[in-house]
Amino acid sequence: MQGLHLTADLFDCAAARDLLLDRGVLQAACLQRVRAAALTVVGDDFHQFGDVSGQPGGVTGLVLLAESHLAVHTWPELNAVTLDVYVCNFQHDNSSKAQSLIDSLVALFEPARSHRNCLLRGAPQSTDVSDTPPPAMEWLTPNVVHGFTQRHSPATIRTPVQRLAWHDTHALGRLFTLDGAFMASEGDEFIYHECLVHVPALTHGNPTSAFIMGGGDGCTARELLRYPGLGRIVVAELDEAVVTSCREQFALINRGALDDPRVEVRIGDALATLREYEARYDLIVMDLTDPGTDASPANALYSRETYALIRSRLTASGQVTLHIGSAFYHAERFARTLADLRHVFPEVAAYKAFMPAYGCEWGLACAGLQGSPARLSTADVEQGMARHGLHGLRFYSPRVHASLFAWPVYAEVLGA
Repeated sequence: MQGLHLTADLFDCAAARDLLLDRGVLQAACLQRVRAAALTVVGDDFHQFGDVSGQPGGVTGLVLLAESHLAVHTWPELNAVTLDVYVCNFQHDNSSKAQSLIDSLVALFEPARSHRNCLLRGAPQSTDVSDTPPPAMEWLTPNVVHGFTQRHSPATIRTPVQRLAWHDTHALGRLFTLDGAFMASEGDEFIYHECLVHVPALTHGNPTSAFIMGGGDGCTARELLRYPGLGRIVVAELDEAVVTSCREQFALINRGALDDPRVEVRIGDALATLREYEARYDLIVMDLTDPGTDASPANALYSRETYALIRSRLTASGQVTLHIGSAFYHAERFARTLADLRHVFPEVAAYKAFMPAYGCEWGLACAGLQGSPARLSTADVEQGMARHGLHGLRFYSPRVHASLFAWPVYAEVLGA
């Protein structure tokens, strides 16, 4: 059973569409490459899926090898392919053949991006481990991955917008991901949400209205509800499934904030909602997923045009806050976001906090037409917290506030 197991996830494939749609074309291509790799075919089966919502279905194929197997799955609706090659090394070392096969298949589909993994199986010198699921992992950059062990396999929901998964981790408790990116965990979300809300709210001084872009987990709304004077909070969440799932799975964390009478949940595009309704807000909180690949629904939300629209919807003392990634790992995005904000707003301040779920010191920014959180003294923060009755916070405090704006030199040169 000793052997090599190789997998590859292929994205934005440029190969001829027949390879993703036609059972016969894919079958012939796979068999040809298996034989070219000097592996032995003992059987094969390829299944053509029917149309889904008027769109052609993909193909699942299995090639049985004397050495083990090849499995391939095409996803034409995503222009993606998954590959799985396993060879045993019982009498001969077939590792180079397996590598040759998967290399040729990757080249066949011409992906713009690919994620490849390699696993040595059945090594007799390996230590015994309990039968636990693999860790929940996130790629912080194409070269950096971090993750957490979990008690059982995640519960996954495929929504019309994205893939939502709930993980039960040992270190941070319940944690949910969107398209594989860590969003929030019950163990440390308070760090992010307290910083995201109280820095701009205390900078404004007396907010009475707020608009949340995203925020379907309800935690930003929970922190805003601490302010007695905030009579109206609008949550504009693109994905209704996030709201529904977090109402159930995160109820103890968000404390039912999405069902508070001061909170209005609107399902749909946040930018469209801002354009349609010309109401002005004291606070606008961009509680969104990160910008990412070309397919990321959040990409259009991080732009000068978006910031200009937000500016037009803020009151004279209004503040917008958002997260801007890691100055260490996401230097280009970090610098570009701050530069774009400064193109639109006269007051921009960058701040940060270490987030265990994100595996690094995470940057945020606060911007407005007047007032800066970086100029608030410890006494100012103390007085503001007392005026609004902010008790029971777990991270943010007057002393912590000052530390949020102390950046290392490598971040200062990026605009922090």
